[in-house]
Amino acid sequence: MKETRSRLPRNLDRRSLDRLSDPDPAAVRPRRPERSVCVYCGSGHGNNPKYAEAARTLGLSLAEAGIGLVYGGGNLGLMGEVARATLGAGGHVTGIIPEFLTEREHMLKDVNDLIVTRDMHERKQLMFDHSSAFVALPGGVGTLEELVEQLTWSQLGRHAKPIVVANIAGFWTPFLNLLAHMRAETFIRPGLEVRFEVVDEAAKIVPALSAALQVETHTANDAAVLAKF
Repeated sequence: MKETRSRLPRNLDRRSLDRLSDPDPAAVRPRRPERSVCVYCGSGHGNNPKYAEAARTLGLSLAEAGIGLVYGGGNLGLMGEVARATLGAGGHVTGIIPEFLTEREHMLKDVNDLIVTRDMHERKQLMFDHSSAFVALPGGVGTLEELVEQLTWSQLGRHAKPIVVANIAGFWTPFLNLLAHMRAETFIRPGLEVRFEVVDEAAKIVPALSAALQVETHTANDAAVLAKF
């Protein structure tokens, strides 16, 4: 069932909203999976065609693994590539987009769940709430900001959800070098580790996520058992 928040964007009238909220009952739509992954990525394609290829590979892999996609709701660039690939393979997609970006980023209306938020803060909170893990594909300042926010929250113990940095064609290497520099200068020190995993191929993302989520589940189960004693 599609969901909207705030006012309707200019290009989404009430009749269009009704079609989104009440899809054809004959249409076969996947149920929302138990696990969904938030993918941060650019609204552009970048210069290297490997970035778009990675986004499509990730979308297909998520669908095949039965893992849902949570993303920024746009139809442009890598965002559009990963969402369309997931949908095309029969996967479940949740798009979360602030009202002011619905036109600029060409909001994708064919997703399974669509949430239009009041602002960026609500968008980011809902993306967090709807996700079991996070993946960073190549992107711009917004992608970097979203990734760093999750790394910071993890560092401060506000969540233990897995984070995977997809270093496609070495895109994130300068950022990883900066983190190494921060460690060398002791701004990242024992007790304040930044926990994430790096993969260099899109095909490795879902296996890394699956392994991390399995460990997370076992840890949570162990904690629940210990809490009883």
